[in-house]
Amino acid sequence: MTRTPMPLGLVGAGAISQSYVQALKGSESACITAVADVRPQAAKALAESIGCAAYDSHQRLAAEGGVEAVIICTPPSTHPEICRGFFERGIGVLCEKPLSIESPNAAQMIEAAAAKGVVFTMASKFRYVDDVIRAKSLVASGVLGEIVLFENAFTSRVDMSRRWNSDPAVAGGGVLIDNGTHSVDIVRYFLGPIEAVSAVLGKRIQGLAVEDTARLFVRTKSGVLGSIDLSWSLNKELESYIDIYGSNGTIRVGWRESKYRPISSPDWIVFGKGYDKVEAFRRQVENFCRAVRGEERLLIAPEDALASVQVIEAAYKSTLRDAWVAVGG
Repeated sequence: MTRTPMPLGLVGAGAISQSYVQALKGSESACITAVADVRPQAAKALAESIGCAAYDSHQRLAAEGGVEAVIICTPPSTHPEICRGFFERGIGVLCEKPLSIESPNAAQMIEAAAAKGVVFTMASKFRYVDDVIRAKSLVASGVLGEIVLFENAFTSRVDMSRRWNSDPAVAGGGVLIDNGTHSVDIVRYFLGPIEAVSAVLGKRIQGLAVEDTARLFVRTKSGVLGSIDLSWSLNKELESYIDIYGSNGTIRVGWRESKYRPISSPDWIVFGKGYDKVEAFRRQVENFCRAVRGEERLLIAPEDALASVQVIEAAYKSTLRDAWVAVGG
């Protein structure tokens, strides 16, 4: 028996919301039935392209939209207040990363959702990429032996001069909190909890009020060292964005192809076709909707979202102290 697609609200009509609209085209799991934005014309334009209702505030959408759950696509500084409004009405929330700028707010959001029995999760698209999932299975199988080093790079040239992501009051920082939140969640997905971090900020090329290049080192509780390169101002033109080195081999998760090679083999073994953004977003929403309806568990638990905020918080402390900082310390 087929089920009616879940009616979803979309809060925020900016660039990231377009990815959700594209991902949900033809979906049998969910459909966007309401859009809200403090810019009425932006809400109306996006709603007209979908064929749904438009609202000029998240409060009106919550009260009148008739949605079962919502996706929050607004800047990080607005997340706590918006999310709590939906929790109060018993509406499930998928919130874009980072969950919050500060960990106390993130913890309070999680507590508020739990108190109302509401499903609450953070968006982190790379956990839903097929090649990433397959790479995790390969690591778990032991084919690489003991994991020694984990590398991740998200570096591309993007003009951030007119985007809210470069406003520290709105975003909480620059590329470290923006792209770095993805990186931290990926490391935790593969290797478990992160124990300590050391971050270094690079030369600012774009004249922003925040960092546009950074390097983050992490040490997991299992003793694995990780290196993360982040930049809005340079493109390293790498074929892979995740490289995992073990005592018995290497895995490369790439944009167009993913492969691994045991040290006993002269050849790479291809196991994936690369990064599919639309499919990753679709899987993310489907996991969320099924969790709302009690059909499966969230792939990213609220505790994972809180941990990512805590790690990034420790990273910024590290830049001020010029030293390794314990996560949560």
